[in-house]
Amino acid sequence: MELVNPGFGLVFWTAITFLILLFILRKFAWKPILGAVSDREEGIKDALASAEKARQEMENLTADNERILQEARAEREAMLKDARDMKNKMISDAKEEAQAQASKMIEQAQAAIESEKKAAMAELKSHVAGLSIDIAEKVVRDELSNKDKQLKLVEGMLGEATLN
Repeated sequence: MELVNPGFGLVFWTAITFLILLFILRKFAWKPILGAVSDREEGIKDALASAEKARQEMENLTADNERILQEARAEREAMLKDARDMKNKMISDAKEEAQAQASKMIEQAQAAIESEKKAAMAELKSHVAGLSIDIAEKVVRDELSNKDKQLKLVEGMLGEATLN
């Protein structure tokens, strides 16, 4: 029954043993345990800081990627617009050049027509002059032979001739 009613000696020696154990634990075990707990706590804090830093870097990379994508889209749109503008310019230049060539060809054709017309008029004038000389020769010949006949011939020729 000593355990139910402990005596003074038992309490005294239990307290002394407890204090010695506490001193030994404090001297040899408490610092390493607290150091390990502290190291563990620092490791957890560092891991959380690294995770937060990594999350922040991921957000920055995502924002940078989005910005780069936007810039690439804008650049692509600008390139497409430049290509469309260049295509339209090439088409309008080709149309203008074709119109200029057509205009030049029309002018050349008109000039050729005009020169052919002048040549035909010159040939016609030459032919008319030849006919006039033939008529004049016949008139002069007839005039020398018969004056009444000459007048009839001239009147007949004037009646046949139409003026243009």
